[in-house]
Amino acid sequence: MSPRWEEVLNRIDDYRWEIPPSYKAGMRVPGLIFASESMLSHIWEEQVFQQVANVAFLPGIVDHSLAMPDIHWGYGFPIGGVAATRVDDGVISPGGVGFDINCGVRLLRTNLIEEEVRPRIDRLIADLFTSIPSGLGSKGKIRVSEKELDEVLVKGSRWAIEKGYGEAEDIALTEEQGCFKGADPDKVSSRAKKRGVPQLGTLGSGNHFLEIDVVEEIYDQEAATAMGITGHGQVLVLIHTGSRGFGHEVCSNYVSLFGEAVKRYSISLPDRQLACAPVNSPEGQDYLQAMACAANYAWTNRQCIAHWTRESFVKVFGKSQRELGMEQIYDVAHNIAKLEEYSIGGKKHTLCVHRKGATRAFTAGHPDIPDIYRNIGQPVLIPGDMGRCSYIALGTETAMKETFGSTCHGAGRVQSRAAARRSLKGVDIARALAARGITVKAGSISSLAEEASEAYKDVNEVVEVTDKAGISRKVTRIVPIGVIKG
Repeated sequence: MSPRWEEVLNRIDDYRWEIPPSYKAGMRVPGLIFASESMLSHIWEEQVFQQVANVAFLPGIVDHSLAMPDIHWGYGFPIGGVAATRVDDGVISPGGVGFDINCGVRLLRTNLIEEEVRPRIDRLIADLFTSIPSGLGSKGKIRVSEKELDEVLVKGSRWAIEKGYGEAEDIALTEEQGCFKGADPDKVSSRAKKRGVPQLGTLGSGNHFLEIDVVEEIYDQEAATAMGITGHGQVLVLIHTGSRGFGHEVCSNYVSLFGEAVKRYSISLPDRQLACAPVNSPEGQDYLQAMACAANYAWTNRQCIAHWTRESFVKVFGKSQRELGMEQIYDVAHNIAKLEEYSIGGKKHTLCVHRKGATRAFTAGHPDIPDIYRNIGQPVLIPGDMGRCSYIALGTETAMKETFGSTCHGAGRVQSRAAARRSLKGVDIARALAARGITVKAGSISSLAEEASEAYKDVNEVVEVTDKAGISRKVTRIVPIGVIKG
């Protein structure tokens, strides 16, 4: 009979639960799960804690194998997992980034209020759905050759700006300024490039979306004002997508290559999905350069989609972009690995921080934060599900000390896509959402069932944990009035 969570986890406080290294022979560090007590039963039943423990086997891992409250089962690493490894003697694992490299969120603000948008929401959603290609295997409006794609992979968002997609100011308000340095297209397979060429500028399927939201509650008016959020009822736009088939192929290629690297470097792992290579090895460096390409593809993708979003608003409301106040608040990745400096035992170390379904959450004063947010901290964008709400938060000093500047990335699934389809068979999700004042348009009925609220944890509870634990701080809650799903 398997043990209960109460018999394994050490309670640190109401929101921190430790898996001791004694749980599994071979764990190099403890596991640390951020969750409320009510969340633990599902985490235990889904066996996700096993993945947290398995990550603790990685050579060079520092401090803890971490899990955010939106944790759920993933490939190798749990989704919602964070791990930092030493660069000098540690490893990098593609499973710690995920297949949708630089899946992330971009947030735009407007000067519009709900009362102005409600009468035109159906028209706006229809225009956005037409203007922004979405769905499984969707092809974009942008035509690039493989040679031009190489430029995208190196330049990132700057490529899009140079082509007229968006504003130069957007770059300053994007993590890494929309360009991960060190990208090398030669480290990417021709198959990945062939998949990437037609999909640039597409939303994709699954949990990707474009959402029209309304500010419902403000917890920190000073921080909200710094982001251009002035009051209740203001209309914002959330864009959630990543590197599409390109990033998936990059990850697949390197998972396969690293399977051989594990043998070559005599690395012992409890799960082959944790395939890894030393950070400083030729294989590790090749992956970092290929991953940078996929990250830059994703930032370009969101940049183009933001541009077409602005064009739809201009068309539907008959005002200029400037009159509409459609400026970017921030863009942040939540599937990425980055080399960052942290103080460990009083000494500075360069670490490879894996964030898989986790968001960077740097504190005020950090040099990597845009100047306009330097005094408040980095904006953290936390989308929920299409029937509830989403949050804007800020990074904190506690996150820098405990989670390598990381926090949750969303609500987190409680049902697989197949289980959600079965449990909601015959339910008209679109009609149910419409009854709650949410207009939704999607490529298929099944995709709506997969992404229904019932398939997700309550993001309110997830964010409550990160706020109470101090690893990010609530600023604003926003609710959807219009949604596009792939």
